[in-house]
Formats: sequence, structure tokens, C-alpha cells
Amino acid sequence: MLGDDAELTAAVLAAQDGDEDAFRAVYRAVQPRLLGYIRTLVGEPDAEDVASEAWLQIARDLDRFSGDADRFRGWAARIARNRSLDHLRMRSRRPAIGGDETELTARAAESDTAGDAIEALDTDRTMSLIAQLPQDQAEAVVLRVVVGLDAKSAAQTLGKRPGAVRTAAHRGLKRLAELLGADEQLAAARAADGAFASDGAPAAGPAQGAGGEAGSDAGGGAGDPGGNAAWK
Repeated sequence: MLGDDAELTAAVLAAQDGDEDAFRAVYRAVQPRLLGYIRTLVGEPDAEDVASEAWLQIARDLDRFSGDADRFRGWAARIARNRSLDHLRMRSRRPAIGGDETELTARAAESDTAGDAIEALDTDRTMSLIAQLPQDQAEAVVLRVVVGLDAKSAAQTLGKRPGAVRTAAHRGLKRLAELLGADEQLAAARAADGAFASDGAPAAGPAQGAGGEAGSDAGGGAGDPGGNAAWK
């Protein structure tokens, strides 16, 4: 993996001169985040295929590219976006599947704190939550935070103004933080439910103990420490 923008810039230049090792290094540096962006657009099942198509075009057109590492990431993202939208248009013509670039727009929006969202953006769980954002927010978040583009490059990729991309990314991160929090709360609730059920506490209530030993219910704390554990 290339360590910084200077190394990526040098690798791109070497790849343009026909260095196959340099092209492989560029691919390893850019592909994981580019694939995350493509997943945001087309979903998991088709992302690898679309990414392959994008890299075929990148390799074919590489000699036409001019610029540094950030410009390369933006250029690659534009190619990936175009291939993704072409794929969605083709998919929309298939019976019972449907889909185009508008299929992401019917997803939730709202807001609150963004800080924790950034740290988890490279996880599969968070990428699946990003797919729940409105399309403009999802793309802005992935391009700015995952792919690593600045606002200008992201705006060029999306055909929008930098200010609009900044706003969409800000709103998307806020909503993402909210979704992450809700997801964690749900996971904690499920874990608590599992622990509660496994220690048998609900089944040891007075109704079941009525025909047995009254003392075992009255002194349940001493006789069944596991039963009390879920309540502490």
C-alpha cells in the first residue's frame, strides 16, 4: 500500500510509462476505497463487476490523465461513477430488478453528532448504513471521507458546487452518527435479551415456584445467583 500522496503520484507517473508493478501499486492503493464508493451506488452484489469495468477504463485511458494523487483519485471516482450509473441504467431494463441512480434517493435523512461516524467508515457495517442515506449525502460522505477527495474534486466528480458537496457531506455524517448510535443500541438490546433468556430468570418466577418450594423463591438471591445477575 502506498503511504502518502507523493508516492501515489510517483506510482501513477511510472504506470503511465508502462511500469506494471507501479500500476499494481496504484490499484492496491485506490481500489478498496473506490470499491466502497461503487457499493454505495450499485450495492454489494454488483460492485466487484462494476469496479472491474472501471479499472479497465482507467488502464485504457491512463495515458490521457494528468495531475497529482488527489486529481487521480477524483478522476478514478468519476470513471467509477459513470460505470456505476451505466450499470444501473442497464439493470433498470431487466424485469423485476429495476434501478437507476434515483433508487438511493428514497432513504432517510436527519441529523445529530458526526464525530464517531468518521472512525468507523471503513467497516462493512458502516458502509451498509451509508447506503441508507439520501443519494447526495451518501456519495458526498464516501467521496470526501472514504475516497479522500477534497470538496473541489468531489464536486467535479458529482457535477455540483463544492459548497453543495460540503453541505451534503456534513448532513450525511450527522445522520450516519445517528444511525450508528441506533445500530449500537439495537445490538446491545439484543445481547441483553439473549443474556436474560439464557439465565432462565423469567421462567423462575413465583407462578412456577408455587407448586414447588416456597423457600426457593423467597431466598432466590442466595439459591440462584445466576438469576439475579441479569438484574444487576
